[in-house]
Amino acid sequence: MSEIAQNRSGTGIAFIVAGMVAISVNDMLIKQLSGGYPLHQMVFIRSSIGMILSLVLMQVEGGVSLLKTRHPLLHTVRCLLVVISNMTFFVALAAVPLADVTALFFAAPLFITVLSIPILGEKVGPLRMGAVVVGFAGVIIMQRPWEGSDSLQADRIVLILPVIAALTYALNQLMTRKLGATTKASALAVYIQAMFILVSIGFYLVAGDGRYAEGVDNVSLNFLLRAWTWPEDGDWFYFIWLGLNSGIVGYCLAQAYRVADAATVAPFEYVGLPMAVFWGWLIWGELPGPVVWLGMALIMGAGLFVFLRERQKARRIARTEVKGRY
Repeated sequence: MSEIAQNRSGTGIAFIVAGMVAISVNDMLIKQLSGGYPLHQMVFIRSSIGMILSLVLMQVEGGVSLLKTRHPLLHTVRCLLVVISNMTFFVALAAVPLADVTALFFAAPLFITVLSIPILGEKVGPLRMGAVVVGFAGVIIMQRPWEGSDSLQADRIVLILPVIAALTYALNQLMTRKLGATTKASALAVYIQAMFILVSIGFYLVAGDGRYAEGVDNVSLNFLLRAWTWPEDGDWFYFIWLGLNSGIVGYCLAQAYRVADAATVAPFEYVGLPMAVFWGWLIWGELPGPVVWLGMALIMGAGLFVFLRERQKARRIARTEVKGRY
């Protein structure tokens, strides 16, 4: 590997780790505030603050001209996928322990592997497909299909939401690989913040007065539909922190996948899983049970195996290309 490639890989790893730290803090703050504020209000405030930070970063990278694009429809679809991924993940957070939701979300690398076949035309060997099967077995175990609905900590539909978040996140990452080649990370972040703001305003216009939350006992649905309320003085600090994290996350993730190949960067996303366990234990006294630990191990082990195989494949291709030049 050339010195330039090594530097780009190191930069990509640094950005993805910083982004995962910011994501873990973001998830912790949203779960902490989920009992008193609606999700769309938190999204609006954090994205408005995140937009300011993203615009500053964009100015540093080249200015407003970076927003010009020949693929407005693709950027719109990518942003909608990010919104769906975030909203389904956050709604689940209101009712399910942070570590459980995070572990289920890490099915995303498995989805990326499967979807790369029809979307990117990549070939996936039997070992990687076997790892994908093992990983999805972990997802099924965490869903606990052998238990009745009454014994579960949340409705089954809520347990499926992090998996939907993982699927839409995987689609988003595949699109980022294509769009990131011609669009700066700051511009990608601005597009996302703008979409979050638009969607949250839409939620406010439809359900901001809380009319649809009346009589709703479901914790996750109530979190989505309750009325907007002016934040208490002590909570503004958390909202501002959310906003800063939003800008950092959007920039760091886009930059990580822009400067380094996905096979190098993606395994470091798993930094988020032990951090989720840590926050859950520190703040809410939540520790995963044996079934959740088993599911986590299968999902994480399968994801890491898939990425290591992809990295080996990328290195073999690079060596072949180098030999072909001489």
